[in-house]
Amino acid sequence: MPHNLCLNRQCLGLVTRIECVIRPLAGGNGLWTLLCAAGLADGQPTAIKVQGPFHGPAMAESVLAAIADNLMGQGYCESDDPSIWQLHMQAELRRVNANQARFLGGWESRP
Repeated sequence: MPHNLCLNRQCLGLVTRIECVIRPLAGGNGLWTLLCAAGLADGQPTAIKVQGPFHGPAMAESVLAAIADNLMGQGYCESDDPSIWQLHMQAELRRVNANQARFLGGWESRP
């Protein structure tokens, strides 16, 4: 399974888009996360969700595959369109990495 996925669904003349991407978390500790952005295809994402952390990309890929199967059952179709919300998901990944560093830094600094 690829590390990114784009799904579309047309309903009442509007196209809903969901983009998903799997990325490693900072720190080189082998943890990965799954980010999904959703919204109307011609606008900004209205929601960004994060799943994880996962121990390794294979675990994240299996969760992505399950999500994709569920969405396809709801009428979404896989699309070859290029990602248009990469910057939004990159910003969310930065927030996740910053929160992880703050959490681990606070935990490790205690005597």
